[in-house]
Amino acid sequence: MAGVSGVRGVYGDSLTPEVIVKYAAHFGILCQRGTIVVGRDSRTTGEAVLSAVCSALMSVGCQVIDIGIVSTPTVLLNVRELHAAGGISITASHNPPEWNAMKFVDADGMFLSPAKAMLFLDSINEPIDWVAWDKIGKLSTDSTAIERHIDRILAIPYLDLDKIRARKFKVVLDSVNGAGGLVSPILLKKLGCEVIEINSEPTGIFAHPAEPLNHNLTQLEAAVSTHKADLGFATDPDVDRLSIVSDLGACIGEELTVALCELFVLAKHPGDLVVNLSSSMISDHIAGQFGVKVHRTKVGEINVGKKMQELKSPIGGEGNGGVICPPVHYTRDAMAGMALVLGLLAERETSLSHLVAGLPKYYFAKSKIELPYPRLEQIMLAVPNVLSGYEFDTQDGIKAIKGDHWIHIRKSGTEPIIRVYVESESPEKSQQICDEAIERLISSI
Repeated sequence: MAGVSGVRGVYGDSLTPEVIVKYAAHFGILCQRGTIVVGRDSRTTGEAVLSAVCSALMSVGCQVIDIGIVSTPTVLLNVRELHAAGGISITASHNPPEWNAMKFVDADGMFLSPAKAMLFLDSINEPIDWVAWDKIGKLSTDSTAIERHIDRILAIPYLDLDKIRARKFKVVLDSVNGAGGLVSPILLKKLGCEVIEINSEPTGIFAHPAEPLNHNLTQLEAAVSTHKADLGFATDPDVDRLSIVSDLGACIGEELTVALCELFVLAKHPGDLVVNLSSSMISDHIAGQFGVKVHRTKVGEINVGKKMQELKSPIGGEGNGGVICPPVHYTRDAMAGMALVLGLLAERETSLSHLVAGLPKYYFAKSKIELPYPRLEQIMLAVPNVLSGYEFDTQDGIKAIKGDHWIHIRKSGTEPIIRVYVESESPEKSQQICDEAIERLISSI
C-alpha cells in the first residue's frame, strides 16, 4: 500500500527489496540528494529493510545517518535537530509483525504534506538517475538520537521535574517488544519513576496484538494490579501512541490520553486545541473549561501538526493516543505524553482513577468494513443516503453528526478497509449505532 502515510506491506510479498529500493531512491532524489536520517523499529525484517533503504539512498548520492532502533518521533525530531534534508522511519506501526513500512519525513521533521506526498508518489515510475561511483553517498551512525529526544522532553518549560520526581511514581510499562523498550524506561527513570517493564525486549515478535487498544492490554492491567502500581503505560511498536491503565488496573481508553494532556497544558498555557475528526467530544468539554476553541482536521498527524503550527496551539493530537506537544515537536509522541500525564498527576496530587472519575463519560464503538476495493468505494458513495438526516463534515471521508452522537466513516490510509467510529454517551448506544450503520451500508450496495 502506497499513500500519503507512506509505503507498507507484508515483507517479501507486497513489500520486496525491489520495491523498497525504488521508493527510497526516489525519495532521496526528492530530497535533492541531501542528508537523510534513517531509524527503525524492532521488527525482524527491519535490518533487511534498512540495508535496502541505505543502499538506495547512497546510490543516488545521499549522505545517510543511521540512528538505530528508535521511536518514530525520535526520527522526526532528529531530522530537524541534525538539519537533514529528510528522513525515513522504517516501521509498520501497529500492523502485525510480518508487515513493514517506510514513513517519509520532510526537512522540517514532519511527515510529507499530502501535496508533497502525491508529488513523490507520482515520480515513482520514472527512471532512477543513479550516481557514478565517485559520487556515492556515505553511511554514518549516530548513537545520541535518543538522548536528544529525551532531553527535549525534560526541557518542556511547564514541566515541574522536581514535583514529578518527588512522587516516585511506580509505573508498569508495556512496550510490546517494539522500540519503546529501548527508549521509554530511560525517560521514566529520569523522571524518578520505579519502572516495572513487561515486553521490553525489542525482538519484533509482539507479545500481543500491537495496537494499544483496551482488549490487547489485559497483561498490563494485571501487572498494574499485582504490583500495586500508580499507573501503567502501553505504546505501539514505534512509540507514537500511548494508552494508559489506572491504579485500579483498568484501561481508561486511548481517547483519554490526549484529554489528560490537555488538562495539564491548558492550565499552564491556554490556547485553542487541535484534534482530528475522529477524536472524542471530551476535548470540547475541556476546551470549554478554559475558554478556548477546538479545531478539527482530517485524520493524520501531519494535518493536526500543521494546523497546530498555524494556530500556535499549545497542545493537541489524535484520539488514538497520539499526543502532540509543541515544545518537543509537532509530531505524535508517546514519551512526551507520559511526561505530561505524570506532570498532571504530580500537580493534582491525586490518583489517576480519581482524576478520570471526574471527567465526563463518552464511549466509542470502533469497527471496520473489509471488502474488495471497488466495493469499498461503493460503500463510501452510499453513506449520504444511508445516513440521511445527519449534518455532514466531508473533510475526511464523511463524519455524520446528530445531537449527542456522531459517526465517522472513512477509508483507511494504512489498510484496505473502511473504518467506522461512533461516539455517544453510552457504550451500548455507540455499539448499536455502529452495528446498524455497517449493516445498512453493506446491504445498500
